[in-house]
Parts: sequence; C-alpha cells; structure tokens
Amino acid sequence: MPTLTAQEALEKLKVGNARFASNVLSAESLLSNLRRAEFAQGQQPWAVILGCSDSRVPAETVFDVGLGELFVIRVAGNIVAPSQVGSVEFSVERHGARLVVVMGHTLCGAIDATLEAMTEPPSKQSPGLRSIVERVRPSVVPLLHTELAHQPAALRREATRANVRASVSALRHGSQLLEKLVYEDGLLVVGAEYDLVSGRVEFFEGVPE
Repeated sequence: MPTLTAQEALEKLKVGNARFASNVLSAESLLSNLRRAEFAQGQQPWAVILGCSDSRVPAETVFDVGLGELFVIRVAGNIVAPSQVGSVEFSVERHGARLVVVMGHTLCGAIDATLEAMTEPPSKQSPGLRSIVERVRPSVVPLLHTELAHQPAALRREATRANVRASVSALRHGSQLLEKLVYEDGLLVVGAEYDLVSGRVEFFEGVPE
C-alpha cells in the first residue's frame, strides 16, 4: 500500500474506528494474517500511533486495521520520553508515515496514579512508576488550581486530555526532525482520546478544520 497523506490517513483511521465502534469489522483486516509472509519482506505503515499500554486499547483493533498498516508505540500514560521520540522519528523517516496520533483513553490508570501521587508520600511508588508520573504531572498541576480540583470525575477527564496535549507538543517541538517535517513535508501530529465504553476515538488536538 502506498504511503498516504496525513489527511488521508486520518480519514482512514476515523472510518476504521467507526466500523469497530459499530461492531462491523472489515474482512481485509481480519484476513491480513494470511499475508504475514509478505510483510516479512518489509513494511510501509501509513500512520504512527503513540498510545497507552492499557490492555483494553490495542490500536490495530480500535482502528480495524491489519498487519503492516500501523507503527504502534505503547507506554503507560502515552507519555513522551526520548525513546518514544526516537521511535516516531524512525517510522516517519524510514517508512514515510505522515500522520502521528497520540491517543489517550478514558479511565487511564496512569492519570489516576499521578493524581494519587499528589496526595500520597512518594515512597509508596516505585522509581519506575514515579518516572511515568513525573512526566504526566506538569500537565495536571495547573488543573488543580481551578474549580476542577473539587470535581474528581471532571478533573480526571481533563487531566487525560491535558496529558495528550502535552505529549503532542513534546513530539512537535522536542525533535528537530519532526518539527522540520511538520513545517516542510506535511507531517501531522494530532491528539485523540479513546472511550472505553463506546469504543469511539475522538480526535481533538491539532486536527485540521
């Protein structure tokens, strides 16, 4: 499959997610495993998904695509650290993908862990978990100085989206390569949220009008 433009790739993801949410899956994605020997010779993913490691949010399933279509990076809290930046750079430079999606999800455990860390002693968290929490924390702290501080459910929702926005910004401005491709070669970096109940993905950050 030839590499798609960012807008074409975004539309393909939206259509695939609509199928998934409606429980109508494509035969093409289901049968892609029959072509695994073909994919062994190379790949050309048309989109990069940086998503959470949560077992309920597998990107290929959520977007109803098969083998060889998405370059997926999964890490708790869909945070951006140097290794995630490098992984995105690898895909867009090596394979030509022109759409990068940072996808958070509702009821995210990493967001809960971050909110809890603001009230519990740091010693209760392992160093590894603290490293994730510390990357989420800057996007959450400003929300605690608003009325959301007294609305736990709303705070959790807004914290999830704020974290996605922070990761989108980190990719756009934390890599000279990605920043150059955004301004000169049509790379699009957007933010989205997956709803665990409805199965629908809402693209809400950086999406062209």
